[in-house]
Formats: sequence, structure tokens, C-alpha cells
Amino acid sequence: MHEPTLPHKPRIAISACLTGHNVRYNGGHKNSDLCREQLEAHFEWQTVCPEVAIGLSVPRDPIRLIGDPDNPSVVGTRNPDEDFTAPLRRYGEQMAGELTDICGYIFMQKSPSCGLERVKVYQANGYPAPKGGTGAYAAAFCARRPDLPVEEEGRLHDPVLRENFISRVYAYADWQHLRAQGLSRGALVQFHSRYKYLLMASNPKAYRELGRLLGTMRREDDPQVLGQAYFSQLMQALRRPASRGTHCNVLQHLSGYFKDALTQQDKAELQHIIGQYQQGEVPLVVPLTLLKHYLRKHPDPYLEQQAYLHPHPDSLGLRNAV
Repeated sequence: MHEPTLPHKPRIAISACLTGHNVRYNGGHKNSDLCREQLEAHFEWQTVCPEVAIGLSVPRDPIRLIGDPDNPSVVGTRNPDEDFTAPLRRYGEQMAGELTDICGYIFMQKSPSCGLERVKVYQANGYPAPKGGTGAYAAAFCARRPDLPVEEEGRLHDPVLRENFISRVYAYADWQHLRAQGLSRGALVQFHSRYKYLLMASNPKAYRELGRLLGTMRREDDPQVLGQAYFSQLMQALRRPASRGTHCNVLQHLSGYFKDALTQQDKAELQHIIGQYQQGEVPLVVPLTLLKHYLRKHPDPYLEQQAYLHPHPDSLGLRNAV
């Protein structure tokens, strides 16, 4: 069993205000204890503030979204004639093309430039529309990088969403490492095999579809082209957070590998603990710890390579709370 082994820490882009930079309109920051104290040791930050990057000063008049929530404009709050929509969108497209080595992006929520969803979009009557919008920079960036794991800092305080996002970041980094080494038919099949149970926990239907995609691979198919189609579908599938039910399904599959190796007492204990997890009495780390214990006693090369058992470093403690 191995934790993710990468040549360097994954690089994550992050709104600069979340790392303590005084770049907000009021001259302050939104320093994130979660990012700085829990995540920073495991990742390299690439800080970005699009508002400062397009030339806005610190401090500055605030900006806001107005108009159609599906395609809002970004204007000055005090002077609505100041329109920053085009510069922010251009910068989003520019950074999407430049930040080729990042494996994820953490955005500042509620921001008219960086918010991913539910950002207030003001109407002519002065009130926000019932439906929120997306910040102009974030919308342009994400449109160009649809496979990249992205999340808002506020949503990362939900343990399930945090574990899902970090799992996707490491999967993205793993794929980047594989591509750097060179894609081949065999490497694609091996990569998919590693992600079997992580996919099954997030999206069993997508696991079957991706298996069929690779199963119909022909000798003349270009691994680069097929690989990109595969990876895009993989990253979309992994966006769905696993539930207790789908985790239990995977835990049962994993326990099946030990059916001939364990005593009846050991099997009963394992089933009892999986049941406790299903009822919400213990976190996921408890049945997984027991399964890993049995795997050390009864090694199985196929199980040992599974990303599901180590989708991210254990020291992050992400499965202690899900």
C-alpha cells in the first residue's frame, strides 16, 4: 500500500486574499486557516488576484455583478460606468493558458471576480436576482479548463467536499505525472485499474463506461487522443462525492479479496465495523484501517495499487471526518 508518490508537491492556484495577502478592495485579506494550517504543508500555492492583476488599486472602490445572472457584467459599485467585465474575462483566459502546472484551484467565494456560484447579481431595482452568478474571472478560467479540480474555500469546510476535492487534485497530479512519462495503451489500462475503486465510490456508472471506452481501444488508436477523452470523463465522474452507501459498496468489494484468508471471527468483525460506518457511528478511516491491516497480513498486488486506499496522504486526516 502506498500513499501518492509524486516528484513534487502538487501546485494549487488560490485566490491571493486566502493566503493573507492584503489585496481586497478594503486593503485587507481573507486569510484561510483551513488552507494555511491544514493544507499548506502538502501543496505549493500559486497565488492570484485578478482584480489587482488588471490594474485595480488597493484599497479601491468595490465592484459587483449586474444584469443577467447567466452572463453578468462587472461594474464599480459607486460608478456603474466603470465596466471591468472584459479585462477580468481576458485575464481568466490568459491564466488558464499560463497555469499549465497546477492541479487544482481554490477560489474566494462570493467574489464578483472569483466566486464560482451564488454570487449576488444586482438588478436595475437595486436588489439581487433570485439566482446567483459566477465571477467573471472564474467563469472565463473554468470554461478554458473544464477538467481542472476547482472549489470555493467556503465549501472546503464541508469534510465530504474537502475530501472529494483533494482526492481529485491528487488524481490530476497523478495524470500529469503519467503524461510526462508518456502515454501508452498499457499505461492507460494500468491507470484505470488503479482508479477502479475510487471511481466506483464516486460514480459506478462512469466506471463501467470508462472501462468500456478502454476495452474497445484498437491498435491504431492514438493513446494521446483516447487518453484525453478518458481523463476528461474521469475528472467529471470524480466530481460527484462518494456517499456512505457507495463507500460501503466498495468496502464490501475490498473485503471480498480476503474471503479465503480470514477466520469467521475476523470476517464478522469486519462486517460489524462496515455496518457501524454505514450507520454513521464511525468515520471511514475505521473500516479502512482494518482492511489495510488485513492487506498487510495477506498482501495482494492488485489491491495494494488501488488509489482508493490512499487517494491522498494519510497525514491530511481527510477520512477521519467522513
